[in-house]
Amino acid sequence: MVLIRIAEILLGLIFLGAGLNGYVVLFGFEPFAPTSPAATEFLGDGYLLAMEKGVEIIAGVLLLIRRFVPLVLIVLASLIVNIIAFHLFVDIDLLWLAIVVAVLEGVLLWCYRRSYKGLLVSKTKLE
Repeated sequence: MVLIRIAEILLGLIFLGAGLNGYVVLFGFEPFAPTSPAATEFLGDGYLLAMEKGVEIIAGVLLLIRRFVPLVLIVLASLIVNIIAFHLFVDIDLLWLAIVVAVLEGVLLWCYRRSYKGLLVSKTKLE
């Protein structure tokens, strides 16, 4: 249980920090954490960056306060796949962080696997 909580806190802090760092860049200030210039160029400085970083901030906070964790993990899964693909094919400098995030996500998805049981039912009965 303690390891699960540590994984939640680490993943929450990473996404909260990345989201806040993105907004710092969006507002024209110097980032406080390492960033990928290619990612900033790719996302631009408009709604796409704001939307992605907003999701990261909300997800990070929800992981830290341990609310809606299975839902947060599903939302983050698509972002993490894109982060890995981006750092694998475009900017390899922060690939190590993408791998750490993917491992934390995988561990948490495995720990919360019972929460997704209903999603994998092919036919359901309406109540």
